[in-house]
Amino acid sequence: MKKYFKELKKTMEIKEIKANYLLSGDVMLTVVVHKAHNKAVEKILADIGTKCQEWVLTIEKTKKKRSLNANSYFHVLANKIAEAMNIGEDEAKVNLVLEYGAIMVDEQGKSVGFKLPVGVNVNSIYKYAKWFDKRTENGTDFDCFILYEHTHKLDSKQMARLVDGAVYECQELGIETRTPEEIERMKSLWNREE
Repeated sequence: MKKYFKELKKTMEIKEIKANYLLSGDVMLTVVVHKAHNKAVEKILADIGTKCQEWVLTIEKTKKKRSLNANSYFHVLANKIAEAMNIGEDEAKVNLVLEYGAIMVDEQGKSVGFKLPVGVNVNSIYKYAKWFDKRTENGTDFDCFILYEHTHKLDSKQMARLVDGAVYECQELGIETRTPEEIERMKSLWNREE
């Protein structure tokens, strides 16, 4: 492997090299480069390929990581709440959205909901649905639900309320959160980042 590292260094601006030894005995090599000369890379890969029975090569352009925004911070808090309450991550997120999220509205500003025959699992249709009534029509019982928006569709005011609710729940559980200043900054940038 050292031979290949030396050859790679000659032909590329290497940022990082990692070798991970897998339980199977295979070695997973990760090379992060700034610049590469294609012909030299092709030669090295061809040489490696002749010495390995099976190999997978992934070359991809690195992407700049997004800064922590209000939506991703909400998910971080929801995960912490899930751990503290020993529930699933999705359950924690749904609970928070149904408690602090925004009710879905149509073009006229009216709340959106639906009814389902009793016994139908609403989560198989839409996960952010809150039961609010039971009705009987023509001898059939129906559960009525109001729908809540997905977090990525919230405006800055709605997202601020959701994050504030998640922060409150964390504080109630003794979970450390970001400072109020950091949280306000994330919430203020919400419209610009989406």
